[in-house]
Amino acid sequence: MKYKEEPLLTPQHLAQAVAMGAKLARLRHARKVRQVDAAARAGLARSTAVLIEKGDPGRTLGQIFRYLEAIAPGLTLPALLQETDPALAALAQAEATQRVRAMSPTELRTLDF
Repeated sequence: MKYKEEPLLTPQHLAQAVAMGAKLARLRHARKVRQVDAAARAGLARSTAVLIEKGDPGRTLGQIFRYLEAIAPGLTLPALLQETDPALAALAQAEATQRVRAMSPTELRTLDF
């Protein structure tokens, strides 16, 4: 019989589950793996992958480990939580806003057509 886990957990634990799901989704995005492909590699249904990424506390630890292994083989759960994967660093750098300098009058004239 299945049990609802939400009423049994504290709000802090529920927030941690959601944060871990978001980190998994971000890692999958950084590694450019489609959700359906990661789920298939992990032997899970896509709907289960969706629940894992949403932070559903009813997912088993085994499902989470298999999903993590499907996205980033060899990456450990502590490494995921600390966000030490190089793909995450590259994604963060790509998302970072970059300062744009004003163009000089000479550069503006070359663009004036």
